[in-house]
Amino acid sequence: MWKKHREMNDLHINWKSFYKSVLALVIPMALQNLINVGVTATDVVMLGTVGEKVLSGASLAGQVQFIMTLIFFGITSGATVLTAQYWGKGDTRTIEKILGMGLLFGMGTAVIFAIAALTIPETLMAIYTSDPEVIEEGIKYLRIVGCSYIFMAFTQVYLYVMRSIERVVIATVVYLVSLINNVIVNATLIYGLFGFPEMGIRGAAIGTLLSRILEVVIVLFYAHYKNKVVKIRLHDVFHINKVLLKDYLVYSMPVVLNELMWGLGSSANTAIIGHLGSAAVAANSVAQVARQLAQVVVFGISNATAIYLGKTIGERKFEHAKAYAKRFTILSLLLGLGGAVVILISAPIANATMELSLEAQKYLSFMFFVMSYFAIAQAVNTTLVVGTFRSGGDTKFGLVLDVGTMWGFSIILGAAAAFIFDCSVEVVYVILMSDEIIKLPFTIKRFLGYRWLNDVTRDDLETETT
Repeated sequence: MWKKHREMNDLHINWKSFYKSVLALVIPMALQNLINVGVTATDVVMLGTVGEKVLSGASLAGQVQFIMTLIFFGITSGATVLTAQYWGKGDTRTIEKILGMGLLFGMGTAVIFAIAALTIPETLMAIYTSDPEVIEEGIKYLRIVGCSYIFMAFTQVYLYVMRSIERVVIATVVYLVSLINNVIVNATLIYGLFGFPEMGIRGAAIGTLLSRILEVVIVLFYAHYKNKVVKIRLHDVFHINKVLLKDYLVYSMPVVLNELMWGLGSSANTAIIGHLGSAAVAANSVAQVARQLAQVVVFGISNATAIYLGKTIGERKFEHAKAYAKRFTILSLLLGLGGAVVILISAPIANATMELSLEAQKYLSFMFFVMSYFAIAQAVNTTLVVGTFRSGGDTKFGLVLDVGTMWGFSIILGAAAAFIFDCSVEVVYVILMSDEIIKLPFTIKRFLGYRWLNDVTRDDLETETT
C-alpha cells in the first residue's frame, strides 16, 4: 500500500480522474461492441427458429466476413498505433493522412472479398463444411451479403480512427441505428411480415446489406457536417506520404498479419468443427455469440487501453503509461471473470430458447463451460496485446505469439484429434480452445519487461508523396 501511495505521489496521478476518463471511453465502446454482436445475434436467434441447417449455413458463410473484418481491424489497429500517439502530440493533419491510407487499404481489401463472395461462394462454403444442405443455404447468404463488404470497410476504418482521437460516441449512434434497422428488416423478410414474402436466410442477408448502407450514410453526414477536427480528404486517399507510409507499414503490417493469422486460425477451428456434424456447428455458432456478448466490455477496455496509453506515450509521459497499463491489466482480469459468469449463466437459457437437437444441446452446454475459462485468459491477453503492446508500437510480438500457439499447437493437435484419432467433439473443442491459456504467461512476461513502451511519432514529417 505504501509503495502504491508513493507511486501516486511521485507521478501526481489523479486516479479518480483516470477512471472517469476510462469510463468515458469504455462505456460507448462497450455499447458499440454489444450492438455489433447484437447484429450477429439477431441473425443467429431469428435463423435458429427457422432451422438448424439454415443457422449453420449463415454461421459458416459469416466466416468469410469474419476474416475480412479481422483484416480491417488489423489495418485500423495499425493505423491507431500512430494516430493515438499523434493525437497526444496534437498533430491532426498527420492523422488525416493516416486515415486516407487506411481507407484506401480497407476498401481495396473489401473489393477482393466481395468479388470472391459473389463469384465463388460454393468454394468458400466447402472450406467449412461438406454438408450439401448447409452449403446451399450459405451460398444464398453470401451472394447477397457480399455486396455489403465495401460499405463495411469504409465505416469501420473511419470509426476506428475516430476512436483513437477520443471521438467514440458517433460509432455508438451509427451501430445502434444499424442494429434497429437490422432487427426490423430481418423480422420482416425472414418471417414474411407486413405482406412481404418469407425469404428465410436471404432475408437476413438483405437486412445486413441495408444496415451497412445506412451506416455509411450516417458516417458521411457526420464526417462532412459535424467533425471539424479530422476530415476525410480525397487527396490523402490517393496521394500518400512516403515517410508516413513506411511508418504505417512497419507498425500496421504485423498487426494485419497477426489479425489475419488469428482469424484464419479461428476459421480453421470452425472448419474442423464444421466437419464434425451440423449439431456441433449449430452449438458452436451459439457459443461464439455468447463469448462475444461476454467480451464486449473487455474489448472496450482493450481499445480504451490502446487509445489512452497511445496518447500518454505521444505526450512522452512514460512512467504514467506504465502505471496506467497496470490498472488496465487488473481491470481486464476482473472483467474476464465477470464474462465467465455471464457465459455459465447463459448456457441453460440458450438451450431453452433455441430449436436445437438434443445432441446440439449437449455440445452447447459443454462448449459454454470451456468458453468460461477461455474468456478469462482472453480478456487479459487481448488487453495486453491489442491495447498495451500496440499502443507503444510493439506489434510483432502478438504475431509471433498467435502463430506459435494457434498454428503451432492448438490447430494442429485439434485437427489430428478430429481426423486422425477420431476423438469426440468435446475433446477436439478443448484442444482448439487451449491457445489463450498457453499465451498467458508469455504476455505477462512481455508486459513486465516494458519492451512495448516506445514513442513512434516523428517531429519533422517529410511531405514527399507517392
